[in-house]
Amino acid sequence: MPAVTVDDILLLPRISEPDPAVARDRQVLAVTTAPSAFEGEGFPVRRAFAGVDLGALDPFIHMDQMGEVDYAPGEPKGTAWHPHRGFETVTYIIDGTFRHQDSNGGGGLITNGDTQWMTAGGGILHIEEPPEELVVSGGLFHGFQLWVNLPARLKMANPRYQDIRAGQVALLSSPDGGTLVRVIAGEVDGHAGPGVTHTPITLLHATLEPGAQLRLPWRADFNALGYVLAGSGTVGHDRRPVRTGQLAVFGPGDGITVAAGSRADGPSEGIDILVLGGEPIREPVAAYGPFVMNTRDELVQAFEDFQAGRLGTIPAEPHPGHDVL
Repeated sequence: MPAVTVDDILLLPRISEPDPAVARDRQVLAVTTAPSAFEGEGFPVRRAFAGVDLGALDPFIHMDQMGEVDYAPGEPKGTAWHPHRGFETVTYIIDGTFRHQDSNGGGGLITNGDTQWMTAGGGILHIEEPPEELVVSGGLFHGFQLWVNLPARLKMANPRYQDIRAGQVALLSSPDGGTLVRVIAGEVDGHAGPGVTHTPITLLHATLEPGAQLRLPWRADFNALGYVLAGSGTVGHDRRPVRTGQLAVFGPGDGITVAAGSRADGPSEGIDILVLGGEPIREPVAAYGPFVMNTRDELVQAFEDFQAGRLGTIPAEPHPGHDVL
């Protein structure tokens, strides 16, 4: 799982651990296992938030772990052109390459630690697919897509696109040097990631070496979730066991603890985990298909606007041997 790595983690800024005398470590309220499904044209996903109440997820709506899958030649798949309104999509690629294009002019290739952050706002059309060379060759593909809700006052904001390169993420180390933390958005211990968010959130990817422990300071007004991308370990001060494809929902507090497993009979594997949280919006959610609004009437309007072509136009594709005027 490459994403972003470093040659010498000890040269990175260290995260200050929460003071146990004043900070309250968050308990784990629930651990759920993501069911497998297929998305788009048939690529495998794990539905990370399945079975979790929206109140515990707020301000997040949906998250898919895409892969990890090693495609044979001709197998890589993506999605067709489709609409969105009322939220933001965050696509983080750990291994492999994905091509994004949207009706607002945003797009490009995202690969190995890159993130594309698309604010759908009042409406946008987009497509996500593997580039032709990956379809021909096959290869490893792994990433995730997160949906971040927007409050009612921003549901119809202008669309925007952020192309966040792997080299832009903030890289941090745990005090013992056993954990690499990549801050994609928000901030941890005063270190900010590059993602610009309408809804205040923090999103990070941590890699813990076998036996390592990470104690993160966390805003008390944010919720907190941890999704295991690979490996196994424990979460919370009560050391709840977690493994690949499981989501931990944390309760209130000022800090989050994650540890890679350890075994008496030998070395353990490490753990890769997404830790995310944000300021709850606490508004009604009406979601269906590609739209996330506040009321059913707004959903109906979104479908009508899409059918009438008011959410954007699919850009013309140039054809070899023909000039585009």
